Amino acid sequence: MKLKAQLAIAFFTMVMGPVILFTLFLFLFGMRQSRFIEDTFGIEFSISYFFNPTQMINDSTETVWNELHRLSEEDPDAFRRQADLNAINDKLEMKQSYLVFVYENEMVYQGIEDDLKDLDRRLPGYGNGVEQGKPVYIGGPLHAVIRQQDIVFSDGTYGSAYIVTETEDITPSFRTMVVEAAMAILFVLFVSALGMAFWIYRGINAPLGRLKDATHQITDGNLNFTMHAEGNDEISELTRDFETMRQRLKTSEEEKVRFDRENRELIRNISHDLKTPITSIKGYMEGILDGVADTPEKMDRYIRTVYNKANDMDRLIEELTFYSNIDAKRIPYDFTILDVVDYFNDCAEELRLELEETGISFSYHNMIPAGTRIIADPEQLRRVIHNIVSNSEKYMDKPARKIELRILDEGDFVQAEIEDNGKGIETRDLTRVFDRFYRSDEARSTSRGGSGIGLSIVKKIIEDHGGKIWARSRIREGTTMAFVIRKYQET
Repeated sequence: MKLKAQLAIAFFTMVMGPVILFTLFLFLFGMRQSRFIEDTFGIEFSISYFFNPTQMINDSTETVWNELHRLSEEDPDAFRRQADLNAINDKLEMKQSYLVFVYENEMVYQGIEDDLKDLDRRLPGYGNGVEQGKPVYIGGPLHAVIRQQDIVFSDGTYGSAYIVTETEDITPSFRTMVVEAAMAILFVLFVSALGMAFWIYRGINAPLGRLKDATHQITDGNLNFTMHAEGNDEISELTRDFETMRQRLKTSEEEKVRFDRENRELIRNISHDLKTPITSIKGYMEGILDGVADTPEKMDRYIRTVYNKANDMDRLIEELTFYSNIDAKRIPYDFTILDVVDYFNDCAEELRLELEETGISFSYHNMIPAGTRIIADPEQLRRVIHNIVSNSEKYMDKPARKIELRILDEGDFVQAEIEDNGKGIETRDLTRVFDRFYRSDEARSTSRGGSGIGLSIVKKIIEDHGGKIWARSRIREGTTMAFVIRKYQET
């Protein structure tokens, strides 16, 4: 779940949770208070009593007041009989109230033993205009709610009966209710906040802990671990991004290791390839210095050999320079439109002259219609052909060495094939001969020389021309290197 959704749920819960829980609390609290009111005042509970306690007092004493009212009309002399007054007061005691009777402005009866002088001074007198039976609040040192019933006796005298309910007996109950309600609100808010905080903390802390551990592992150089995140929240997205970063770091580290290994291989190959011509040059030059080349023919052969070995070193250095440009993606291409027949005829003539000097029989077949053209860099395409031929020369093991160049028409493509009759390449090695620094144990042994990057350069150039290269071979029969380049078509 996304963090934004969690916060929204937390906010909703913080708002609605207390409302729901407080509603439940009010329900339970109301049930308890209703039992308290029913047991204390003998009336059925009403929610309005929470907001109007006077109404509760009025309802609780309603029955007794009705009896007072009836007696005042039917038997007013009952208020002069102590027994009747005690009977009425006993009923009021069950309502947390008591009876007071004032005759001719003098309090002659009180239902409790307390000193009621203060109350006596504050009671409204007979006929003061107070609506009979209506609850009236009396303040002062004694807080009470009274209900008054005026009485006229048969002898013309008068008096007033009062139902008195001291609010000091009721207020603590309502004060307790308010305190409990406030405590319930605080408790509900605390529980809700604690629950939401724990929920959000658990949802964030655990994945953050895993991320922290992962950063420590990366700091220690360990990239061999995996981080899983199945959710769609922000932390899970961050975890997946972190895992992607780890994989890229691991790939970069592996590439660095591979690059270092390839560089070491390159240095080893170069050392071997340079040592061979340098050893030959030193040997022939020592022969010249020692006078071994004592005839013009020997001198000419020695000098020509030194020249050829120097050319081999020059080609190797040029190959290394080109290899560095490949790694830096700075191959200096100069694409132009080439006539296929003319271009490959020139290449074949150059190869013929070079191979005849080394005793290799060269044949050339061009089956491309006149006027066929391609877009290519002539210098780099010539490098492709010479690298393939040079690679073929290294692995020829037969007395009669042969190389054939064929140019074929393949629809929208021009296909060039260079075939030799060398020792061949194992099938398992065919898919890797174009990898940088790859050498099979037999077909590309370091004893044959070569930096191991010639065919990788060939593959790179052909692919940059939009073409494709591959190899076919049979052991002890020879190898064919083939590549295709798309024909140029004007639109």
